[in-house]
Amino acid sequence: MPAGLKQTSSPISIGFQTFENAPNTFGQGSVDLNLSPLDREVFVVTAINVDPFTPDAIAGTNTSVTAAVTTTSQTGIVGLENANCLAIGQNIIQAAGFVDGGCAFSTTGLETPPALLEYLGIIATNDFFIGVLGRGNLVPKGVSGKLYGYRATATADIYAALVQSEVLSS
Repeated sequence: MPAGLKQTSSPISIGFQTFENAPNTFGQGSVDLNLSPLDREVFVVTAINVDPFTPDAIAGTNTSVTAAVTTTSQTGIVGLENANCLAIGQNIIQAAGFVDGGCAFSTTGLETPPALLEYLGIIATNDFFIGVLGRGNLVPKGVSGKLYGYRATATADIYAALVQSEVLSS
């Protein structure tokens, strides 16, 4: 348990899904955690499973679907270098130069943290966000997944620091 936090729930899993509005156009959804700011409630993320849809297999065309789970709203896909990005996933089909559908690749971050890591992140504001972006596809794509964690209350100074850090880094 992170210092300054007290666990107030058993483990929770939250399913999510979001889609692009049109092919190859960034789409974003949000999930409301119903946290109580009066009680200084936060959500401690212990694991995330991100499952981007399969890109279209088009002869001679590279296609992909990339997704990210973030603690703040974004205007495009971000990577793990972004302080608010908790997890990413990507499915790619490399077909440029091929007369068939090409070769598929899948990349994701760790779905569960290494044994020495207590948590992946702490969400101090009410929502988390799921972004998805396809490239080279003929139809809109999406992403589904699960976020795992638990509710906790924070001391006043820890809560203020977490909220400020999350909001200022967006």
